[in-house]
Amino acid sequence: MPAAPTPWHALPPAGNAAGLSCVEAERRLAANGPNRLPQAPAPALAAVLVRQFASPLIAVLLLAALLSLAVGDRKDALFIAAVLLLNAAVGGLQEWKAERRSHALRQLLKVQALVLRDGEAVLRDAESLVVGDAVLLESGQVVAADLRLLRSHNLELDEALLTGESLPVHKHALAQLPLDTPLAERCTMAHAGSTVARGRGLGLVVATGSATEVGRLASDLQTITPGRPPLLQRMDRFSRSIGLLVSLAALVVAWLAMARGGLTLLEALLFAVALAVSAIPEGLPVALTVALAVASHRMAQRQVIVRRLPAVEGLGSCTLIASDKTGTLTCNQLSVEQVRPAEGIGLERLARAAVLCNEADLHRRDGVWEGRGDPTDVALLQFARQQGWSRDTALLAEPQLNAIPFEPEHRFAASFHACGTAGTAVLVKGAPERVLPMCALSPAQQRDGLEQAAALAGQGLRVLALAEGTGLEPVAEQATPPEPKGLRWLGLLGLMDPLRPGVVDAVRRCHQAGIRVWMITGDHPTTAAAIARQLGLLQGDDAVVEGRDLEQASSRQLQRLVASRCVFARMAPHQKLQLVQAAQRAGHFVAVTGDGVNDAPALRAAPIGIAMGRSGTDVAREAADLVLADDGFASIVAGIEEGRIAYANVRKVIALLVSSGAAEIVLITLAVASGLPLPLLPVQLLWLNLATNGVQDVALAFEPAEGNVLLQRPRSPQEPVFDRLMRQRTLLAALVMGLVGFGLYAALLKQGWPLEQARNALLLQMVLFENVQIGNCRLEHHSVFSSSPLRSPLLLAGIAAAFGLHVVVMHVPLGQQLLGTGPLPLQQWLVELALSLSVLLAVELQKALQRRADRGSSPVGRPPGC
Repeated sequence: MPAAPTPWHALPPAGNAAGLSCVEAERRLAANGPNRLPQAPAPALAAVLVRQFASPLIAVLLLAALLSLAVGDRKDALFIAAVLLLNAAVGGLQEWKAERRSHALRQLLKVQALVLRDGEAVLRDAESLVVGDAVLLESGQVVAADLRLLRSHNLELDEALLTGESLPVHKHALAQLPLDTPLAERCTMAHAGSTVARGRGLGLVVATGSATEVGRLASDLQTITPGRPPLLQRMDRFSRSIGLLVSLAALVVAWLAMARGGLTLLEALLFAVALAVSAIPEGLPVALTVALAVASHRMAQRQVIVRRLPAVEGLGSCTLIASDKTGTLTCNQLSVEQVRPAEGIGLERLARAAVLCNEADLHRRDGVWEGRGDPTDVALLQFARQQGWSRDTALLAEPQLNAIPFEPEHRFAASFHACGTAGTAVLVKGAPERVLPMCALSPAQQRDGLEQAAALAGQGLRVLALAEGTGLEPVAEQATPPEPKGLRWLGLLGLMDPLRPGVVDAVRRCHQAGIRVWMITGDHPTTAAAIARQLGLLQGDDAVVEGRDLEQASSRQLQRLVASRCVFARMAPHQKLQLVQAAQRAGHFVAVTGDGVNDAPALRAAPIGIAMGRSGTDVAREAADLVLADDGFASIVAGIEEGRIAYANVRKVIALLVSSGAAEIVLITLAVASGLPLPLLPVQLLWLNLATNGVQDVALAFEPAEGNVLLQRPRSPQEPVFDRLMRQRTLLAALVMGLVGFGLYAALLKQGWPLEQARNALLLQMVLFENVQIGNCRLEHHSVFSSSPLRSPLLLAGIAAAFGLHVVVMHVPLGQQLLGTGPLPLQQWLVELALSLSVLLAVELQKALQRRADRGSSPVGRPPGC
């Protein structure tokens, strides 16, 4: 078996530095294809519509429709088919619009590269690069392919979107690296997707398209099974359960009807289908889709774009957020956070040194300050601007004569300027341990400076020392300046990638909501720890888990880390995915946030993936379920709130539909067991389920929050959508409505009412029960009298519409012919209105008892381990 080829980062620089000929480049391009990442096209509307039918509940309804057709009941089959088509239209259009909006976030600018062809430097689209091309790199350029560096001069690359490292990485073409060097430390390579922060270089293209590190990550996404949002998992279980229960109940009651009512097998089958249709909540798919669509609209108003509707509720169900640091929790923009001037030195002296010993540019464009160059230099220019200094103005007053550029091995930079009669001024910046010995300081003063620098570094700051000096001898422009000595110590600057506004409060609110927050970064552990302490993720002696710790951990140790730690540093992309999968095995519903290519595998695998809309890469957005339009972690909390409200409204819809269907089963079962005729015809049952109830249940999707949902305990991942409380309340309401309805029906027949008129009166009674029951379902924990119905104008409109619709069909010939309805005397109306309040009284009593049992429970605070 042949040995594996040595990876490029471990090979010495070799290759044709003059590049390829145009003819050879065209030949390779034709043979190997363009330098382009695989991109999934925006889904067609038809494909999104078909996706709406992938649900067990839809399958149950389809089966009911087929059974109706099999027994010749076309009317029922058409009713169900109409519901399924309406559900597909509402859900499909909403998801298609969300997908289109997400694709609109793609950056339209094409990346270009300066490549050597036939020995000349020419500008070409990145897609035309081929293996063997020689590419020139300069400040501000985006690297278009994976390069093995042949030459480098002060070269630093920003690899945050690939590795998560927030600071620019120094590159050395001549370095010798081991085979197992991690991606973030391969200083001989320039990877596609990174940006040249400063310096120049020449690199040989060694991989393009899907063969690059970025491309491999994008390709791996195709093999990762997307996580299923919690709502889909819960609804699958619920649909299977209700389908099984309804089928058993229908068969049992049909058997009773055959045994006691003398029905034929065909009649019993028709009766079983009618009963199944009455019990299955046909309106649930539409109401569920509308509830999620409403929440999706509300989330869009709060900067959260929903690409897949079930992810709306999934965000509210998450028990753990695994967040990237750079660009998600922080701004991905260095700034001067702390200033420690030396004794007798003012800020203006520090600002002068910051602008003169600098290679970046800062300009105001469209009212916004934009920097170009090394992020550290840009941060220094921002600091100097706040003190009233401009680099352009400073250079006019003190023109630059020469400079010692920053070199990683030297760890300092110096700039020499003409300053009138004072001769030549020298300004120096660099590591404190290099700059302090250049200054005229006593050993004690140097120790004090180093201690101050160590204290700043302990806070996760990148520390720079500044110094200045003057001399009468001019410095020639072409000469190599000597290392400065005898300088005046100016002080220290502490730089940091600052936290995003509102992120500390957002993390605190997540903890209040019972949600753990992880920070996973490729950054240095010291920096990660400092940021984590500001966020409240680390306290006391809490430790940071490093990537090498994860590599050496056994499966049991990994589970312990997942349970007890919240900050993970120096993590490779596959390790972030490993952590997410371990958290899922531990029973968490995980929401993963990120903006870089390195985050994409974890975004794809997690039940809920959240990408950054502004700074995020296309690969990350394609892998995500949700996209943050403002890139703010704080928007996630708003999304969690809306997700929890959506789930609560879904539960309310289910409670209304299931209790109504169960009441019909109780009613029919009692009638069959008593030997009475079928109390309601199949078409009347469908009218209740799809028309009157269907108008009302959609209104529940627009309900506002019931109390502060962020102070409630997070739902257990194993909690069914139809939990113990809902089962108890549904059973109680169903028994009351079924028993009272049966009592009314039996009493009317005993009084001599014709069967058709008794069914007409019973149908009105069930509509009134639905009108009252929706009020019970509106508030899950509080009394219906504790909240004004005016808070829910849509609900009032839904109740009025459902009631008015039934009144109309009672009085128009078409409705009377189809449903067997007709007018009723005023006395009967009053009786039925009074009877409908029985379900209100029963549920109010149950709520009061439940509140007494729950009294004394307190909101969730900060969860353990965070």
